[in-house]
Amino acid sequence: MYDAVALGEILIDFTPQAAEHGIPMYAQNPGGAPLNLLAQMALLGKRVSFFGKVGADGFGSFLRQVMDARGIDTSSLSVSHSAHTTLAFVHLDSSGERTFTFYRQPGADIMLEPGDIDTEKLCNTKLFHVGSLSMTDEPARSATLFALETARRAGCMISYDPNYRQPLWTDQTQAVCTMKGLLPYADILKVSGEEMILLTGTDDLEKGSALLMDAGPALVFVTLGAGGAFYRCPGGCGAVPGYHAAVVDTNGAGDSFFGAALSRLGDHTRQTLPAIPPEDIAEIVRFANAAGCLTATRYGALTALPTAEELYRFMDQ
Repeated sequence: MYDAVALGEILIDFTPQAAEHGIPMYAQNPGGAPLNLLAQMALLGKRVSFFGKVGADGFGSFLRQVMDARGIDTSSLSVSHSAHTTLAFVHLDSSGERTFTFYRQPGADIMLEPGDIDTEKLCNTKLFHVGSLSMTDEPARSATLFALETARRAGCMISYDPNYRQPLWTDQTQAVCTMKGLLPYADILKVSGEEMILLTGTDDLEKGSALLMDAGPALVFVTLGAGGAFYRCPGGCGAVPGYHAAVVDTNGAGDSFFGAALSRLGDHTRQTLPAIPPEDIAEIVRFANAAGCLTATRYGALTALPTAEELYRFMDQ
């Protein structure tokens, strides 16, 4: 039995390093929000597996090696012989905030097909996690919907992070429609403050989170960067302040937050999730805030994720 199985984009992030002789330098890092989330869960002791597709190239081999080393099961990682591994260049501003340039037309990750999905594995996992970037193109869109339907029939708890990346969508209207379309599948939803506004039309955290919950999820997290996070569950809602630290790179911080939160929710099911008291949710968010904050103090994403020991030490400071 797996604690979590995720489906979605898997790629190489080229992240900026110190310039040498005035020439910008980039480091090759494993990337993709679902991959980062699983890596965080694995660091916290969870058994995890991944559905995705890489190219038959050196980048794809590198990603498989990294996943194996991080304790992420790769038996469902497929290989495309018609498209190269997807690439992204990450650009950081002075505050550590990111913009992205993608090379994905096509990229191997969007070549994932329904036939690549191991339905038996989906019937033997507690949690199935998905994002929206596998919904931008076929055949990955059909593979995602097939996996969601299979997971729902199997009784899995489903988590969802839209992870909106504007350059990967034809237009914003299509993106919003597609992202909203996955909300009814979700038991647990994580959005950024900007994504909440995009999906609901309001920047009011109480109203926005209520509108998102009305669409299906029993638990909603809204991440607010240095401001911490807001949560809503059937028993109530509230804000949990963030931690203060020197931020250098926010890439992967939201994935670390969600991975840490899901690790703490791992003993629950679709049936017990709505009954979790708000004070317990607030404590989970405090733990997740620490994970996101620590990740942002380091360069990279997957390679910046904290261990359980690092998290508890940081929280006790």
